[in-house]
Amino acid sequence: MQKKFWLTFSGVMVAALVSGQIKKQFVIENPEKCEEVKLVLKANSGNCFIKPSHGNDLLTVYSNQDVDSYSQKFSKEIIGNVCYIKLGLEEVRSDGFSQTISTRVFGSGVSNSNDKFWKMYLTDAKPYHLEFSYGVGSANMDLSGLSIKNLKINTGSADVNVGYFSEMENKIDMDTFHIKVDVGTAKIKNMNLARAKYVKADVGFGNMVLDFSNKPLVGNEIKGSVGAGNLIIIMPQEDVPVLVKIRDSWLCSVSIPKNLKKIKENTFANAAYTADSKNAMVFNLDVSMGNIIFKDKMD
Repeated sequence: MQKKFWLTFSGVMVAALVSGQIKKQFVIENPEKCEEVKLVLKANSGNCFIKPSHGNDLLTVYSNQDVDSYSQKFSKEIIGNVCYIKLGLEEVRSDGFSQTISTRVFGSGVSNSNDKFWKMYLTDAKPYHLEFSYGVGSANMDLSGLSIKNLKINTGSADVNVGYFSEMENKIDMDTFHIKVDVGTAKIKNMNLARAKYVKADVGFGNMVLDFSNKPLVGNEIKGSVGAGNLIIIMPQEDVPVLVKIRDSWLCSVSIPKNLKKIKENTFANAAYTADSKNAMVFNLDVSMGNIIFKDKMD
């Protein structure tokens, strides 16, 4: 059964608002039959902030942009008890992705700061399946205290920061945490609070930091692939069982910490690891031309 629900606009038509003033762009209300949310967000530029909310609305968006400076593409429907929301935010005049790649990789062009932003709030009262795609700019995501079943992040040239900055864990076990970086950067802090069973990390030419420094709340299987970029993994304390399997090439560089001992070809484990270890961290990594670096806990 499909059922449409309303997207409530607020403030965008008020002519008295001064250009650049922060204003509520729209709200997606919580339908009565909605038991979980599938949210797909695509933003080609600007700075996005994702934060939790104690309110009941599924998505609330604020911005300092004028309504005629960007275009919105959205759809929403209920199928069964799942609310499907798709939202595309595209700046009318923005640098092309190819120009940004040239700037990132070859150093050409001048990088201009972008002060346009979106602030988005998700309710902590519903479980989410989240899929975010960012072109250029930045994204800062505080997932503290939300209920996320699956999370997928794809960044082209944007700089993405994800964390649980209020030290509040995901309310439910997450199935998959998947993040992909092309030429941008991604930093994920307090990965243990995500309670993710599976972590997938893909790096093209960019840089990624995964912080596993705190003791995991559930067992993790981490699959990572690196093309020509850099993957930095912050290791947990030595009492956490860790197994690392690496497939590499002569063109890459892999830095293995001293507490990981080689147990067979391309396989390493720490002293705490056994075949039946509870809440073990198991890494399956593939690197072509880039670098994988294991480090001790972040400062």
